[in-house]
Amino acid sequence: MLDYEISPSEAASLLRDRKARLIDVREPWELAKAAIDGSLLMPMGDVPSRAHQELDPDERLIVCHLGQRSLTVTAWLRNQGFEQAQSLRGGIEAWSSEVDPALPRY
Repeated sequence: MLDYEISPSEAASLLRDRKARLIDVREPWELAKAAIDGSLLMPMGDVPSRAHQELDPDERLIVCHLGQRSLTVTAWLRNQGFEQAQSLRGGIEAWSSEVDPALPRY
């Protein structure tokens, strides 16, 4: 089984090779401040009603925010059968530091 967290550099490699899908569990106002290209906005509160309609349980999913929110969603997804869900370690802040320094930090 995959670790619950994945590093920004590992995630970037998977996303670049189209071997994973990035799920952004922040709110729309947060997305307006900074967004990782290609991410799917699915605020944490919407995940239970949208996950089974919009996500493939066999797909590698990377859940992004910062800290507890993405870990909570990752745990929920795994309990729902999305066994390849992982939380982006450090969230969008770490992504900005390690992968894309041009991405605004807030």
